Amino acid sequence: MNAPGRIGDWSDANQRVLVAEFRRLGRLLGAPEADAAAEPPEAMRQAMPAPAAIDRLAGTFRLTTFERDLLLLAAGVEMDGRIAALCAAARGELSPRPWASFALALAVLPEPHWSALTPAAPLRRWRLIEVEEAAGLSEARLRIDERVLHFLAGVDYLDHRLEPLVEPVPPPGAMSTDHRAIVERAVAWLTGDDPAAMRLALVGDDEGGQADVAAAIAARLGLGLCRLRAADVPAAAAEQAAFATLWSREAVLLGCGLVIRREEGDPAMARLAARLDGLVILAGADRAHGDEETPRFRVDRPDLPERRRLWHAALGAAGADRLGQELDALAGRYRLGARQIDGAAAAARATEGGADFAALDRAGRAAAGAMPALARRLDVRAGWGDLVLPEAQLRTLGQIAAHVRHRLTVHHDWGFADKSAAGLGIASLFWGDSGTGKTLAAEVLAGTLGLPLYRIDLSAVVSKYIGETEKNLARLFDAAEDAGAILLFDEADALFGKRSDVKDSHDRYANIEVSYLLQRMEAYSGLAILTTNHKATLDAAFLRRLRFVVHFPFPDQAQREGIWRTIFPAGVPRAGLDYARLARLDVAGGTIRNIALSAAFLAAEAGTPVRMAELLAAAHLEAAKRDKPYSDAETRGWT
Repeated sequence: MNAPGRIGDWSDANQRVLVAEFRRLGRLLGAPEADAAAEPPEAMRQAMPAPAAIDRLAGTFRLTTFERDLLLLAAGVEMDGRIAALCAAARGELSPRPWASFALALAVLPEPHWSALTPAAPLRRWRLIEVEEAAGLSEARLRIDERVLHFLAGVDYLDHRLEPLVEPVPPPGAMSTDHRAIVERAVAWLTGDDPAAMRLALVGDDEGGQADVAAAIAARLGLGLCRLRAADVPAAAAEQAAFATLWSREAVLLGCGLVIRREEGDPAMARLAARLDGLVILAGADRAHGDEETPRFRVDRPDLPERRRLWHAALGAAGADRLGQELDALAGRYRLGARQIDGAAAAARATEGGADFAALDRAGRAAAGAMPALARRLDVRAGWGDLVLPEAQLRTLGQIAAHVRHRLTVHHDWGFADKSAAGLGIASLFWGDSGTGKTLAAEVLAGTLGLPLYRIDLSAVVSKYIGETEKNLARLFDAAEDAGAILLFDEADALFGKRSDVKDSHDRYANIEVSYLLQRMEAYSGLAILTTNHKATLDAAFLRRLRFVVHFPFPDQAQREGIWRTIFPAGVPRAGLDYARLARLDVAGGTIRNIALSAAFLAAEAGTPVRMAELLAAAHLEAAKRDKPYSDAETRGWT
């Protein structure tokens, strides 16, 4: 019991009051005069640090004098052998298991009224007393609920019937400034002029933040908080009614609110919430929560500047100063909530090397969670030295990296984000012939920025079912925001192509999909790279939303020679290679890579270094795949 003062003092006094109450009832049942002369319970209440359990229960559930005594009578049969014997004698029985009946209570207790045992009256509505009606209502056994019996004795705990369904919510941890403001607004509403109910909804994408906001609201109201998952909400009406009664009683006895975590739309959850008394908080994403009059407070993951502040608070001034600009990289890289940031910092400090950037980066990546199966992570190993491109293209790629690194400074510290929320993403198009280095450039950027690179499976994203493509894209972009991932859409014209004229419902919906995609691309705060061989096939509206467009030209002879010189790893044995002659072969970098790899296998089989002969054989094998053999002029002089 949440009684003030020392628990031992209150518990002892509560027991004395209970014994005195049983003696009073014994006198009403015809106890000997010795019992009648005992000290009345009123004399014992004066020194108690808090009300006795029976007084709190009677006041909370508004029991009449008769209902209060009826509850005590049922408790006395279980706790006091004399009361049990007196009840049996009054009923003219010598049963080994005596009980109190309603007829007996009407006969001996003061101020009796028949309505005390109606289903709508407090004793049965709140399941304080159970009635075994086999012998009729007046002669039926009146049995006190076990949870209530222990409460009267001063033992307070969560009803064992609810333990499998609800769990305590820990106290709130680190919170963002916006979330603290939400707590203030919610408490002001709940304590305002007669709110319709102690019920509100928290919507948004920060599950941990919602739990902390809910716990903080409950704490401000002087309440604890328990959590019920939507998956555990009873579906049947009778089970819901039983749960609602038990929980509403527990909410009063324990002084506790309930947060219901909602994952998907479920009408059973809304019906249950309407039945519950006390503080009820519905938490979930952006979907409706049943009663449209329930006030909603949006709890999203903090924005980039707030994430930087939370990282700073989690690491302390010394740790944040040690990281310097790397703190901005952490804040921009992972879209984490306050609780996740605090946990990641603690996890990094527990590692052998302490909270250095590498450990924090690993902890942040683990906290961000996994990407959906629609995306496949690429192993990034390439560096700038592997890229052979004209100087202008290399400068543009460097600018892309700079935009990712400094978006916190430019957008937020310098105020560009305050001008407009649109266009803060860094969507880029890489276009050019196959094999010209578009995917390689994406790998180089990912390695430079230290970000994971995911190739998007467009065949899995696009669905023939109406609405599924948007759901897939939403799931993909949301997960990428959290993980700080670079998204690579290969052959983007398959999804980002020109919108068609509307000839039927399928055309109309296809255009809706493209429009939704354009909006998500523009709002995406990370780096999305799209590659295509055919720029002309892309939608013009989409091209206007791109931050960068990089053309990957077919390499000229000088560039091809540069690719040939860098294509072989340092450990590959080579002999007599004429890079100038190799560069005369009019192929792109991807084909050069295939020829070099094939030649290496031929040399390994022959036990020789890679020579021009192996490269010539490999080139002919590559040409055979396309049914377009190279001419003698292209390979003249190779051997």
